Amino acid sequence: MTIGYLDCFSGISGDMLLGALLDAGLPLEQLQGDLALLELPGWQLRAERVRRQGLAGLQALITTSGPSPERHLSDIVSLIQASGLPAPVQERAVAVFQRLADAEAAVHGSDREHVHFHEVGALDSILDIVGSVAGLYRLGVAELYCSPLPLGGGWVESQHGRLPVPAPATAALLQGVPAYGGPVESELVTPTGAALVTALCRAFGPMPAMTVGKVGVGAGSRELPHPNLLRLILGEAQAQPACRQEAVCLLETNIDNLDPQIYEHLMEALLAAGALDVLLLPAIMKKSRPATVLQVLCPPALRELALDLIFRETTTLGVRISLVDRVCLPREMVTVPTDWGPVQTKIARTATGALTVSPEYEACRALALEHGVPLKRVMDQARCRALDQLGRPSLPD
Repeated sequence: MTIGYLDCFSGISGDMLLGALLDAGLPLEQLQGDLALLELPGWQLRAERVRRQGLAGLQALITTSGPSPERHLSDIVSLIQASGLPAPVQERAVAVFQRLADAEAAVHGSDREHVHFHEVGALDSILDIVGSVAGLYRLGVAELYCSPLPLGGGWVESQHGRLPVPAPATAALLQGVPAYGGPVESELVTPTGAALVTALCRAFGPMPAMTVGKVGVGAGSRELPHPNLLRLILGEAQAQPACRQEAVCLLETNIDNLDPQIYEHLMEALLAAGALDVLLLPAIMKKSRPATVLQVLCPPALRELALDLIFRETTTLGVRISLVDRVCLPREMVTVPTDWGPVQTKIARTATGALTVSPEYEACRALALEHGVPLKRVMDQARCRALDQLGRPSLPD
């Protein structure tokens, strides 16, 4: 299975992705033929080899003639569906424009059907999006992955005037996506680029395991202090390891002046909000003051909610934030019988077949209290019965 990885060290835009696809082996004539099926007059597409800070890349250049009419989502969907493009290309291209419409609607307090597409409804943007989707299809890319995104900074000019970077539509599209500011005061991720990666990419993070085949390098139109390029790495997927890797946020702060009774309330609130883990560590601060280090692990999309809870419920004035990788074993839940009742038990497996068996604490505790038996006896029997169900030898009950 061919998979692709977008290495967005300088962000992403529609024309950068088109250039990377062409550089990775997509024939220019085939791309031109696919775009001609849209029956949109007044455009030309060519590719030019350029250098960005000494590194070579392929720049996709679309030139248009005449004014671009104002389009709504329904206009663009009708245009795509009336073309002779393959059905998967039509479906994915429509999905990209629907994401754009939803983001614009959220920014302007409207709904997707009444959104007026300006820049992203222009002829070159339509060609960028449809061409990118068609190019991935023609290259046989079954799954697409993406690195965390540098957003840049500063301001960008638009039909709505001067807007902060990331542009409001870009920020709305990237909810839940790992991203960071800089490294320059310039727009690095455009709304078109954000819509493409969030609609088409399966996950964001490190490059997945693959046997690397072709590497395509697409060039951006601007000269920046760093190479303004996008790398598309294509290859054959390797057998996935038993564990999965994901990017999560680690929030950490030192607290030395909070009533300790509040921590239980804070931990329950954070976990109820969707935190993956909450940890309290004892510490000694300056002047030998005893303190507590609060660590919260959460999905990137929940960062702001977790921060609000920490600032609202504690006395801290600052929180350290970092993006870390978390590796998790796949797990399943099984129900095992015990002498005192059924117990839900979590089973995790490694790539070599080793097992971790963890009976659910609360279920075991309830049975131990109900029947007046030691908690460890209930947990040990549940663990042994689970191993028996899985065909593994276990100790006698």
